[in-house]
This record gives sequence, C-alpha cells and structure tokens, in this order.
Amino acid sequence: MKKLFISISIVIIFISCDKNSDDRNGSFLSGSGAFIINEGNFMGGNGSLSFYSYDSLKIYNDIFINANGRPLGDVPNSLAISGERIYIVVNNSGKVEVVDKNTLESVKTITGLIAPRNISIVSSTKAYVSSIYSDSVTVLDLTDNSISGFINLRRSSEAIAVIRNKAFISNWVGGAEVLVIDTDRDKVIDSISVAMEPESMVIDKNKMLWVLCNGGWKREFYAELIGVNTSTNVIEKRLVFPTKLASPSCLQIDGDGSTLYYLESGLRKMKTDAETVPATPYIAESGHYFYKMGINPVNGDILVTDAVDYQQKGHLLIYDSAGKLLSDEMADIIPGMVCFKLNSDFN
Repeated sequence: MKKLFISISIVIIFISCDKNSDDRNGSFLSGSGAFIINEGNFMGGNGSLSFYSYDSLKIYNDIFINANGRPLGDVPNSLAISGERIYIVVNNSGKVEVVDKNTLESVKTITGLIAPRNISIVSSTKAYVSSIYSDSVTVLDLTDNSISGFINLRRSSEAIAVIRNKAFISNWVGGAEVLVIDTDRDKVIDSISVAMEPESMVIDKNKMLWVLCNGGWKREFYAELIGVNTSTNVIEKRLVFPTKLASPSCLQIDGDGSTLYYLESGLRKMKTDAETVPATPYIAESGHYFYKMGINPVNGDILVTDAVDYQQKGHLLIYDSAGKLLSDEMADIIPGMVCFKLNSDFN
C-alpha cells in the first residue's frame, strides 16, 4: 500500500511538472487563441503581452518577457500578424517588436518611430504604422523588417483600414478627416470629411468602410457612425448618436462582415443595414469597465477587456455570441487590444 501511494504521488508530481513546463516553454502558442496587449502604466515600462488559449481555456500572462528575458516596453498599443511573424507596436518606446508567431522569440526590434499607434498589414511585404504625434505614417518593409519610408499626411493618424489598393487612415485627435492612400505608390490621393475624432474603422462584407467618430473628448459634438463607399470615397450613410454625452469607441465587425460592435456604456451590437444606433447595450458592463474588445471571426465569441481602475491588473471577459459570460480571466495592467490567432482546424 505504501509503495502504491508513492507511485501515485510520483505520477501526480510528473503531470503537474509537465503542465508547468507547457506554461514556461510556450507550447500553448502553437494552438488557437487570442493575444491581449496589456498597455501598462504610462512611463512605467510595464507593458506586457498575454495569450488566451482555446485549447486549455486559460490565459497566459507575461509571455513576451518569458520568451525574451526583457520587458516588452512602455505602452504597447497594437499588434498584427503577417505570415510567421507578429508585429507589436510599442507607443511610448517608439518601436515595433518583431517576434516569431509560435514562440514569441524576438526576430528584430524596429526603432526610430514617433509615438506609433496602430499597425495594418498592407501586403506580404508592406505594413503601415500610424502616429499620434508625427504628421506621417511609417512604411515598414516586411521582407527585412525595416523602415522603408514615410507618407506625409500633415496631421496625426490613428486607425487604418486596407482594402484593394487603398488604405483609409483616420485623423483622430482634434481631427475630422479620413485620408485615402494609394498603397501601390504610398501617396495620399483623397480626403473624406467625416465627424469629430474618427477613432476606429472596419470594412463590411459589401466593402463599405465604417468610421466611428467619438465626437471629441470635450463632448462638443455628436458622435457619429459613418458609412463610406470604398470605391468612390463618398459617404453613403450617417448615423448620429442621440446625445453629446455618448462617447463610443472600439468599432469591430463579425466574421461575415454583417454585424457591427462597439463600446458605449456597455457593448452595443447592430446590423450594418440598421437605420439607428442601438438604444440599449447588448452586454451590460455589470460592474466592469469595458476598455477594448475583439470578435472571434469563426465562432462569434466576444472578448472584452476590463481596465478596472487603470492601476491594478485588469480582466479578460469571454462571452459567447449570445452574450453569455463564459469566463473571467485575470490579465495584466490595462488590458487593451485583442488579436485572434486561429489555426485552420479551429471551429
């Protein structure tokens, strides 16, 4: 009996150690899941990266520092996946970290950017990075992970949406325009007057560009959701929010491109053919502080980050497509952007 107890104990210890080994060696990264950028505190240098695994149904924190032995940087803001590489934009460090998609090990650090914000993959060889302070968009060469040029906008930039050979780039802080870039020539070819502070953008199944304008931080203007024809660059739809107190953010779209989501005193959901913005939340905050979100393009899961008080560690809230809370995971300080990494066998 004593020998049997010892044998069982050894097996339990072995299984436990093996599980911890998976956490340390990052093998969970080969599966499907979602990356969560934790912005950290401004000037704190404590930004980090997390991964929610659909295989284990758990979150793994500090995965960049675990893979590279150094912090990610000061206020990471966005990331994009291209082929076998992940590009992480670190705003207050003025850099883009290039890492391997399945190990998170560093490939290269691209430095010299001014307050970079969002990154969008234009092609297999090119990406654009917006800037909150510079008047230019940075062009990255993805073949050697270097800065290949700049596109002078004469104003700051925020959201980027790419379709065909056009990139639509919003002028966010104090601005009310979306600039149109010819991605073959890296040149500004048009501008579209929208509403105050176009904060986020998506493209739907009909190739309509949706621009969410928050109305400005002073609440002097009404927020608007604007639909733009991407062939003609002409506004075809304007939905005005009913009160100047509304400050919507983080516009997202589902996998088939027919349903819009955004944050405004909870999470709102609407069809692209709706004639008004929703009056009530699809998912109430219920004591949380919704900050950013992402929509799983395959199964419709809704992943929302809760920034709590912007000082302590926040949460990742996982809802199914019907709005039912499935899980509440502890992330890191100010969990922000959600980016899905889904393998071909995910369903």
